Amino acid sequence: MIITKNSTTPEALRETFVITQSMFRVAAIQMASGPNVAANLQEAGRLIELAAASGARIIALPEYFAIMGMKDTDKVAAREREGEGPIQSFLSAQAKRHRCWIVGGSVPLACSNDEKVRNSCLVYDQEGRLVCRYDKIHLFGFEMGQERYSEERTIEPGNQVVTVESPYGRLGISVCYDLRFPELYRAMGDVDLILVPSAFTETTGKAHWDTLIRARAIENLAYVIAPAQGGYHVNGRETHGHTMIVDPWGVVLDRLPRGSGVVVAGVNPTYQQKIRKSLPALTHKTVRSW
Repeated sequence: MIITKNSTTPEALRETFVITQSMFRVAAIQMASGPNVAANLQEAGRLIELAAASGARIIALPEYFAIMGMKDTDKVAAREREGEGPIQSFLSAQAKRHRCWIVGGSVPLACSNDEKVRNSCLVYDQEGRLVCRYDKIHLFGFEMGQERYSEERTIEPGNQVVTVESPYGRLGISVCYDLRFPELYRAMGDVDLILVPSAFTETTGKAHWDTLIRARAIENLAYVIAPAQGGYHVNGRETHGHTMIVDPWGVVLDRLPRGSGVVVAGVNPTYQQKIRKSLPALTHKTVRSW
């Protein structure tokens, strides 16, 4: 099932036409989160402040921005119910304070299984209202040498493709491991911006991150905003970083290899429309049985 949220009023729809005819800025935040939720929120707030000061209208946080626990079950202990809890209150307050859209990387939300969570990307508008929720569909599993990851042990997968209409175009929401499944993005339809908050391991990120991010931009002729975890974590994990923003031609507009910081770039809807007119691949999509 594809869920498309429309949070716009008639007045906002008129405003949308004006906004999307000109450039605007977006920002992706990179962190190296730890096990303390309050400390992570404080750092996220500092970075959001920097992003907002740059004029960014959409600010995206990485996956697990609020908690990278000492063990996988720590995020289960920190889970919140939708609409309640310090992580969600923080995201709403930041969006309202800075009058921008905030993409809350991923938040551990309660589910039907008390031993698991939904790994949920929450999007808030400039009024601080929750306008869409996407539950990560594809759960990461990896074994190589001493590295072993199995998200299915603590995460319940989502089952809905989610897009949301915004004053800045149609946003397609995904999280990390989803990046390896191009059919998810095809199912979104024609989206203007793709969000991919992530926490790629250094091993997989070094090999595949750049290629996958640029491929999703090129094949969907969309801007891709990819905030990431980047660095060494208290729990011993190393994440790849390389937070980036990529344009519809696959050009990396800005990136941050390691450490905490903010990546900012301009989105040009007119440029995107020209590319889609010159290379109308989205109109050539077919469903075939080979």
